[in-house]
Amino acid sequence: MASPTILHSCLSSFHGRSLTTPIRIPSPNPRNPSGFSVMASSGIVLVEKSEVEKVHRLKTAYLDKIVPLLKEEFSYTSIHQVPKVEKIVLNCGIGDAAQNSKGLEQAINELALIAGQRPVKTKARVSLATFKLREGQTVGIAVTLRGNIMYSFLDRLINLGLPRTRDFQGVNPNSFDGHGNYSIGIRDQSVFPEIRFDALGKPNGMDVCITTTAKTDKEGQKLLALMGMPFREGGVHQP
Repeated sequence: MASPTILHSCLSSFHGRSLTTPIRIPSPNPRNPSGFSVMASSGIVLVEKSEVEKVHRLKTAYLDKIVPLLKEEFSYTSIHQVPKVEKIVLNCGIGDAAQNSKGLEQAINELALIAGQRPVKTKARVSLATFKLREGQTVGIAVTLRGNIMYSFLDRLINLGLPRTRDFQGVNPNSFDGHGNYSIGIRDQSVFPEIRFDALGKPNGMDVCITTTAKTDKEGQKLLALMGMPFREGGVHQP
């Protein structure tokens, strides 16, 4: 069994005492990281009923450990003020694969394996002759994650995907949008263990947009740091 992953909080001292107690969350199962059954040939993701009904371990840690720490750090008077992750959007440009039905379907299947949910096609809203782009032409694929599937992906991103990135030294703390939402660019989706390298088509990158209910970037960063997001050492968001 994999050893527990220690998610270190980055909280500074408050009222003269340190709030740096580690939050322990068991590591994902390396044999089935997503926790979902997948029909790889068709890209159809079969979510077990027990997985839908079961509260994900990262959400449990958020409710039991992270919420109290955030309330104390920011002096929230109501639990409804405590920020949370609302949704995660994965967006992948497909380039030349848009003109190749086989390549497009493979890109869809690969993102479905990573996300645990089948993506939809995104289409151009306007025509641009410079880029030989027609209105309505497929330009990418995207999927919006919520609930347990969202927590499962975030868990795997933090504990499996990002650490496998080549020369990884932490994520940029300055990639917030001014409203507590965070974006990460993944250059190669093969860092996710659901993707077999020998079966990988043309390597694709993707954008990961994490939407939170935080009012400020400082609160959003603290929330994600407590969940284990590996911000660069000493990295603090600069407003």
